[in-house]
Order: sequence, then C-alpha cells, then structure tokens
Amino acid sequence: MHQYRSVFISDVHLGSADCQADYLLEFLDNVTCDTLYLVGDIVDLIAMQRRVHFPEAHQAVVRRLIAIAASGTRVVYVPGNHDDFLRHFCGQTLAGIELKQKAIHTTADGRRFVVCHGDQFDQVVRCSPLMLFVGDHAHGVLLRLNRWFNAWRRLRRKPYWSLAAWVKSRIGKARSFIRRFELAALTAAERGHYDGFICGHIHSAGFLRSQDGLYCNDGDWVEHCTALVEQYNGRLDILHWSEQPGIIASEPTEPAPEFFGGQRPVIDVLSPAFIENINAAPK
Repeated sequence: MHQYRSVFISDVHLGSADCQADYLLEFLDNVTCDTLYLVGDIVDLIAMQRRVHFPEAHQAVVRRLIAIAASGTRVVYVPGNHDDFLRHFCGQTLAGIELKQKAIHTTADGRRFVVCHGDQFDQVVRCSPLMLFVGDHAHGVLLRLNRWFNAWRRLRRKPYWSLAAWVKSRIGKARSFIRRFELAALTAAERGHYDGFICGHIHSAGFLRSQDGLYCNDGDWVEHCTALVEQYNGRLDILHWSEQPGIIASEPTEPAPEFFGGQRPVIDVLSPAFIENINAAPK
C-alpha cells in the first residue's frame, strides 16, 4: 500500500471509451492519503451527450471514490470543463465529497497552492478556431489509435505505453501550447502571492519552476495514467500507474533554464480582472 499526504487526479473522463478506469481503480485500491483532490473532468458529460459509455469499471470507480470519502479521507472535487454542470453545486457536499470552484492546498512544508482544473486559461492561451477544431478531431483519432495499440500490447503481455503521448511530444505546436499554458498558470499564482499552481486539463503531467513559484500538472487517466502525490515531508512527485507503477518525476529544485538571468519568457498579458478571478477566495 502506497501512503501519501495528498493525492491529485484529474481528467479521468468517466463515461467516455478512452477512460483507463481499470488502471485508476487499481490505483485507488493501492493508495491511501489524507486528502484526495479530484481536479476536474472526472466525469465526461460532453462525451456522454454523444454516446453514454459507462461500463462496470466506470461505476466501480464512482463507488470507490464515495467509499474513500466515507472512510474518513477528505475528498475535494473541483469540476472542469467536461463536468462543468457540477459547478452549480460548488459549496455543497455530495456523498461526503466537497465540491469547490477551486481550492487552496497547503503542503506539509507550508507552501500554498491554487488548485483548479485549468480550463480558465483557455481564454489567454489562444489558438485559432480552425486549429482548435482540427486539433480536437485529430486528438479523438489519436485516442482511438491509442486504445487499439494498447489492446494489441496487452495481447502480447506488454505493459501500457501511451502512443498518444509519444505522438504529441513530437508536435511543435502542441509543445508550444503546453509551455504557454504552464507559464500562464504559474504567472497567475505568483501574482496572487501563492507558491504555485496545481491543475490538469491539458493531459500533460509535469512541473515548471521559476524563481518564485512552482507549476504542477497531475496529468490524466486517458493517455498517461498519472497522479500528483504529496509526500509527508511536502515534496511533490508525479506517479504513473499501470503494469509498472512508479514515480516518473519529482519537483525540480532549480528554476527552468529559461528563467535564468532574470529573464522571463513572454506570454499574453493576463488582465488584472483575470488575475483577480483566478485568485478569488474559494467557494
């Protein structure tokens, strides 16, 4: 059994065929924590409008989350854009699970992090409507290929390997979008006088450290099967879970190279109103 102070998961997409529910269920059965954050897109209400796919494994995940909350673990659900309807219930507790627009998490070593899904940054990390349309459809095709590819690997008794992640890592525009998203989230946290930002949304687990803050993304359970975990000393790690679970990244101790020399990469200006909204008191 793996024990952590806090665990952050997002982008599970229950209700869609791409959800890796079996891996997530095994993860939940083998991990304990004091606080579990569900950082949005846990249920994919958008996909379910087109076609409902909610097999027994997806139902088992829901039952397990409710059981975790009933066992005494604090469970906080911060909805995202695919489960946006649940934002109407923020401020309430359902089945022992707290729903919040965003949360503020304090680590064991005293750092304060904003926790929200991350779709709020879509308006500042811009791309053209055409690229958005093409990218969305291409991503859907890539996820289907990922399912078929890993079904073939299982038949050959090989561990899970994300074809989708491998392809995206080699597309320049995808890498550029991810870095702009990371910088926008990190900038928003720093201007709100927080120590960092924890989110999901872009299906890309990772860290980015500046001189004044730390960006953390917990990844997803569609392509990567990752969670952000906090050790009892406050250190943050990214844990991958499949046939070969393990820590794949730890928070960096030094700023990223692009922050050296006092220079900061240029991103779109974040308006004061946007910063205020991101850093407003949690509901």
